[in-house]
Amino acid sequence: MLTLARNPFRRLDLSHAGVIRLAAAVVAVAMALYHMWMIVIGTPEAFIFRGTHLLFAMALTFLLFRRVSEKQADALPGMDAPPVAQGPPTLLDYALLVAAVAPVIYLFVNFDYVVNRIYYIDDLSLADMAMGALLVVMVMEATRRLIGWALPITAIVFLAYGLYVTKDPERMLDQLFMTTEGIFGAPLGVSAAYVMIFVLFGSFMERTGTGQLFMDFALGITGHTAGGPGKVAVVSSSLFGTISGSAVANVMVDGPISIPLMKRTGFKPHFAAAVEAVASTGGQIMPPIMGAAAFVMAEFLSVSYLQVTIWAVIPAILYYVACFGAVHFEAKRKGILGVPRSELPRLGKTLSERGHLFIPVLTILAVMYAGYSAPLAALAGTLACFPVAALRASTRGHVTVANLIDAMIDGAKNTLAVALACACAGIIIGMVALTGAGIVFTQAVIGLAQNSLLLALMLTAIAGIVLGMGMPTTPAYIVMTALLVPAVIKLGVATPAAHMFAFYFAILSAITPPVALAVYAASGLAKSDLWITGWAAVKIGAAGFIVPFMFVYEPALLMIGDWPTVIWRFFASCFGIMLLAAGLHGYLLRAASLWERAVLIAAAFCLVKPDWTTDLIGLALFAAIIAMQWKTRDPWKRAAQPLPRGEAESRPARPRTG
Repeated sequence: MLTLARNPFRRLDLSHAGVIRLAAAVVAVAMALYHMWMIVIGTPEAFIFRGTHLLFAMALTFLLFRRVSEKQADALPGMDAPPVAQGPPTLLDYALLVAAVAPVIYLFVNFDYVVNRIYYIDDLSLADMAMGALLVVMVMEATRRLIGWALPITAIVFLAYGLYVTKDPERMLDQLFMTTEGIFGAPLGVSAAYVMIFVLFGSFMERTGTGQLFMDFALGITGHTAGGPGKVAVVSSSLFGTISGSAVANVMVDGPISIPLMKRTGFKPHFAAAVEAVASTGGQIMPPIMGAAAFVMAEFLSVSYLQVTIWAVIPAILYYVACFGAVHFEAKRKGILGVPRSELPRLGKTLSERGHLFIPVLTILAVMYAGYSAPLAALAGTLACFPVAALRASTRGHVTVANLIDAMIDGAKNTLAVALACACAGIIIGMVALTGAGIVFTQAVIGLAQNSLLLALMLTAIAGIVLGMGMPTTPAYIVMTALLVPAVIKLGVATPAAHMFAFYFAILSAITPPVALAVYAASGLAKSDLWITGWAAVKIGAAGFIVPFMFVYEPALLMIGDWPTVIWRFFASCFGIMLLAAGLHGYLLRAASLWERAVLIAAAFCLVKPDWTTDLIGLALFAAIIAMQWKTRDPWKRAAQPLPRGEAESRPARPRTG
């Protein structure tokens, strides 16, 4: 298999496949170094910077990802694990590689002509049109090889629509190829300026052993509590998700450890897989380092990435509070205990041996809060990874030249799907801008919703989930922003809330059947039924589907507004989300009956609705259930689960009655 999983520099292989591996490794390392150096000296003109980014991405894609069988595509769904071709390139592969890079090189060679011409006014030459058409085709083909047919087919539909509306292919090629409003537009600019360096940071963190630190840290904090392994999955996935930005990658790193541990302590396989899938998916919304679409949002809204993270903090906390609560109440209802402390890593020892690996993350935060740009902050964190790992003997073994090269190769490879998705999304955005399709869609949504904001939000949410089923989060969010978000804003929603709403539902497709990539990955590890796991994930992540509606109706949850309102809404929403988890999983102080579960869910919805009257009703319902359960609870009743060794002797005897 032609792959860069192992560093090709370690052993020279002069076979055809070996030379290609070496060439791809050189390109990957050059790509990583180029982007780091551009942050240091300042990015060049948009065409040059974005074009070079696309040039690297296209070259690596056609070197590594080629003939894909159905079996490979089924085994490696989505952008998180693109299928790798078998064997060395053929003559056709080399021809496609040349066809992919030639249009970008053409722009570079004719750069002065490109930037000085007046688009839509100056006619395109025959060479311009040929190269433009070739780039459009090759971008869609490269995207297909990495993430499947959904996004290229969407682009083809918009191209057909553009041709129907304008009846001017020359003008379409002008928009897509010769301006920064098409393929070389803002999405590709975000991939080049932000995504590459943050993905590279994640690769450096992984290569220096941070994943194990996160797992041991989570085990030390929550492993001993009721359902501890499930809570470990929640904590470790939220930590790792901040550096991976990929739900499936997160599952594949944390899942092999957390899922067997959850199953061993009593969780059913489908529930264990669902917990891991939901917790891993939340990594994209968890500051300080969110998914790639967050950087696109910052660009679209013309705000700093730091501002986006501020908006995201409370919704992310609510998401993980719900996930944590679901695990806790399910564990209490099933009588599932934690892991004995003797089997857990000691928190103090973990921090003393590997706690210094948190320094790169803290470096990013410190640089961003000092007022510097997000790419510069990510570069500082990236450059700190290996020196920090060298500080202690426990992590010094990771500090090798080979590991450093592997980290750069991984970073470049992991960026490819996002880069090509952004380039292909640029085709869609270009056609929307050229034809005015955004206005048409806005009017259609408003017409269907009949000026009802709730109905418009529900239509947008469904569209986000459907789009996310077929394409990665970033292009799904970009398409929603172009077509649906304007309608929601026109109905009175605050612009940040509208964009965050689209962002959330583009992400939540990863846990929403029938196409739920994070669930697929976790279910494979747990050997559980896909559909049962999928619906369990929806139940655990129920708050994720409600939180976006909450911050649309109450922007205080995005920290927009006065602080007393922000603080009260935060605590009321946390409380409501916990009651929702209790109601859905049937436990508060004891197992809840059906009517008690219904009252708990009603109380939850009262508390999450931004209104003092409903808050008081929710608190009253909660108080009634608490009083009833307190009276009828049995503090000695525990499910018939085998106790870990050493705990049987410590359980107090139940007093005799009668």
